[in-house]
Amino acid sequence: MDDNEKLIRQCQKRSKKAFDELYKTYSPIIFGICLRYTRNKTEAEDLLQNCFLKILNKIDDYEFKGSFEGWIKRLTINAAINFFHEKRRSLVEPVDSYEPQSNNFDYDVVSQMSAKEIMEVVNELSIGYKTVFNLYVIEGYKHTEIAEMLQISEATSRSQLKRAREILQELIKKRLNGEI
Repeated sequence: MDDNEKLIRQCQKRSKKAFDELYKTYSPIIFGICLRYTRNKTEAEDLLQNCFLKILNKIDDYEFKGSFEGWIKRLTINAAINFFHEKRRSLVEPVDSYEPQSNNFDYDVVSQMSAKEIMEVVNELSIGYKTVFNLYVIEGYKHTEIAEMLQISEATSRSQLKRAREILQELIKKRLNGEI
């Protein structure tokens, strides 16, 4: 039995010390995911706390099949989606709400940007576009999975991703031209 399995088993026995260690180990990973799905640090911190409550309540369901970190990430993403459903925010923007100015884009420019700069631009997207973009590009989900999670059609997921990319192109151009 490795240390991680021991830690999980202790959490399943409701050991406060073990849960504190679990929090210390996994909170940076979960907080990073929460930041990608929220607009600000305060909401991300609230979501982080909700995620750990969910983990604590569901830790007995973990069956030591597959990665524990993957299991936690899945719970976190689901909690992020539920967080927005509870706030009754619309996760889907009208498809015709944005028209890109041009299809020309210099991908070399993006490759010169830091990950922090790119995430700052991604965080400027509306919640619907950002959620689909994060799930597809960053988390690696397929459109069928995104559609099921967000209760939208695959076509809507694809459209949201396409629009998110177009908006990101415009935002990056504006940022590089000093307009933002």
